[in-house]
Amino acid sequence: MSAVDSFRFLPRSFRSMYENVVPLDDETSPVWAPFQTRLAEASVALLSSAGLSVAHEQTPFDLENERLNPFWGDPTHRLIPHALGQRPLAMSHLHVNSRDTLADRNVSLPIDVLDDLIGEEVIAGAGPAHISVMGYQEAGLAHWRSQTAPAIVELLKGQETSGLILAPV
Repeated sequence: MSAVDSFRFLPRSFRSMYENVVPLDDETSPVWAPFQTRLAEASVALLSSAGLSVAHEQTPFDLENERLNPFWGDPTHRLIPHALGQRPLAMSHLHVNSRDTLADRNVSLPIDVLDDLIGEEVIAGAGPAHISVMGYQEAGLAHWRSQTAPAIVELLKGQETSGLILAPV
């Protein structure tokens, strides 16, 4: 079995930046919140870092500014409806190969897998919306902490989501 090369789609100059990341001074402990609700009674949402948007319906993430400054990433988020049906997704991410995600959305946003768990009564239900962000946000952490993350938390609270499953790419 061969090792996964997490840096395959990054420019070579980025490898040293992400390979041995050192936590910030105030972020040395893991963030943990106990899950109080039984999964069989929980409403769950998904959060993908693949830069997904609903094709032809939502504005894609800003790749132009990222091309101009590869250390910048669009700090906004997109709501992906759980009732997506067969509507196609678009993927805006310069650091990840989109081929597999566009062929099967479950690679980066496992909505169908979540539906299977709901059907098996492992999870009670899904939130009406899931969230997609663009990964690689190191340069925009201040915006992320002050605006993006609080907006996502409020959305999750507003739709009475019990838990969030992260689907990083």
